[in-house]
Amino acid sequence: MQKTLIINAGSSSLKWQLFAMPAETVVASGLVERISMPGSIFTIKYGDHQKFEKTVDQLSQSQAAQMLLDELQQLAIIESLSEITAVAHRVVAGGETFKQAVAITPEVLTAIKQLSDFAPLHNPMEARGIETMAQALPDVTQYAVFDSQFFTDLPEMNAIYSLPYDLTQQYHIRRYGEHGISHGYLTGRAATLLDQPQSEVNLVTLHLGSGSSLAAVKAGRAFDTSMGFTPLTGVTMGTRAGDVDPALLPFLMKVLKTTDPNEIMTLLNDQSGLLGLSGVSSDMREIRAQEATNPQAHLAIEIFINRIVKYAGSYLTELKHVDALLFAGGIGEHNPKLRQQIVDELSIFGVKLDADLNAAGQEGLISSPDSQIKVLLIPTNEELAMVRQVAALQN
Repeated sequence: MQKTLIINAGSSSLKWQLFAMPAETVVASGLVERISMPGSIFTIKYGDHQKFEKTVDQLSQSQAAQMLLDELQQLAIIESLSEITAVAHRVVAGGETFKQAVAITPEVLTAIKQLSDFAPLHNPMEARGIETMAQALPDVTQYAVFDSQFFTDLPEMNAIYSLPYDLTQQYHIRRYGEHGISHGYLTGRAATLLDQPQSEVNLVTLHLGSGSSLAAVKAGRAFDTSMGFTPLTGVTMGTRAGDVDPALLPFLMKVLKTTDPNEIMTLLNDQSGLLGLSGVSSDMREIRAQEATNPQAHLAIEIFINRIVKYAGSYLTELKHVDALLFAGGIGEHNPKLRQQIVDELSIFGVKLDADLNAAGQEGLISSPDSQIKVLLIPTNEELAMVRQVAALQN
């Protein structure tokens, strides 16, 4: 049976699923957490609730990809690598070059690398992952599925910045948005759960993880999003600062006595966010563990919630009518206390959670019956969305 391997590499994690096609049956799935951090955790789930887990310090994305292929064979999940007939990679930035999934050629790979300015934490890493898989599986067609695709049709009012219009047009400066595979999946799944046509739903979707973004969905299509020209902007994230005054760039260059703007970009991308605020970690679980005793950890959580509320509140206002508010992503799916804190801050909109449903953490409605806006918890499934795009290309 032919199998498609879906690789979903984030800034500090690598998720994957192996699908038997065309049935879309998940043969195995896995997650590598804390990429390039102490105590990287490599997990595979397969068979009849079987689980393999291993901790490896400072596991890189390329090492994780190679370890994945090795363990698939060692655990007899596949007999040989020849069973894998397609590999698809989530690529964050497609810019205006890629507006749909494509088979990867040398030219496509070069273009993905050239788009690294739009996603400096992601595209270079994803390009390396593509190269790693190409070496391990040289005869297998690889595909790129682009995270920015969902936001290519944003209304110009929300897509562009207040710069001279000719510069915007000449240099393709716009809000590209990311996590689009997730926001697109969440939109379709929410329409199903709400029993409404997708073309009629208005939503505010919260994808909260190491990288976090919010989107406003109007009539089933992307209307606004928190990430911008790159994934650096928007809400506070694991290591990314989110929105800052651009005048900070020359100021920091001056006080830090550097002439290299890349040093400041590294600070904003890799050393800020929850990590920089807390002084503890970029991992919300570790920050939560110190919240009661470490004022910086407490402050980091306060700021994380505050920035989310600012965007969610603006989108609820912008859309005027909203069918549901959605929580997804590693933090959004697994942190009921955080969901409650966010919804409490949005109480002016009449939104309320059901405490028992929120604590249960199951997919579906978690709002109380008297909530004026429904709240949904939906575990995102970017891999399923990706494998369907690949199947469409193959047919």
